[in-house]
Amino acid sequence: MMKTKTYIIGDVHGEFDTLIALIDKIPKKSKIIFVGDLVDRGEKSNKVVEFVRQNNHQCCMGNHEDMMIHYGTSFINSYPSSVYNNFINMWINNGGKKTLLSYGLIKIDKYDGKIVCVENSKAFEQFKDDISWMKTLPLYIKIKKHKKDGKKIVISHASCGNVWHHHNNADEIETFEEYALWNRTPPYPQCDIFNIYGHTIINKIDTSLHYLNIDTGCYLKDDIIRELSAYCIEDDCIISQRRV
Repeated sequence: MMKTKTYIIGDVHGEFDTLIALIDKIPKKSKIIFVGDLVDRGEKSNKVVEFVRQNNHQCCMGNHEDMMIHYGTSFINSYPSSVYNNFINMWINNGGKKTLLSYGLIKIDKYDGKIVCVENSKAFEQFKDDISWMKTLPLYIKIKKHKKDGKKIVISHASCGNVWHHHNNADEIETFEEYALWNRTPPYPQCDIFNIYGHTIINKIDTSLHYLNIDTGCYLKDDIIRELSAYCIEDDCIISQRRV
């Protein structure tokens, strides 16, 4: 009998079609865990969230989920009036516009290019429900049955290995959260965990390091052929899918 394998998927950022193409390459009945940043930047954030929720996949809190919670709540409180205020524009300009478009809650005025709210009660309720779900996402997920290089494996959105000693310290929880959501410095070799994370875009995954960054920037449209990547813990291998 084949043992269930575990695949960790990098930042999706609304690239739903690419995600489904990658999922089709992964063995059926595998355990799938996302590092976060399901939303923003890509065209189908709502579909990515729907897929993860409907299939009950595990997912870490990413900085873009954190932004959607905070700025999306402000949008909810003002909906369906104008979305123009300095607070919510921070999210709008960092990919939030694409997310709201994917839910059908805004449109772009074809004459002046301004964002206009669209009254859509069904989509609005789904948006609120998805934010409630995001609030339940953990900052990290520990893999109990496997180790890498003799260290326990911890999945987070951003690199948290250098402050792992703070993860259960109530006095330092804000420091740990800042690292787990936003940090771009790789873990030191002497840190206590093998940290698998995304957040910082790389061109090629290196499985020989004392940590693993799996964000290959699938949403970027530049001179490099971008991919969405998944790492299999049991096989120590990468499966990638070019952006569709």
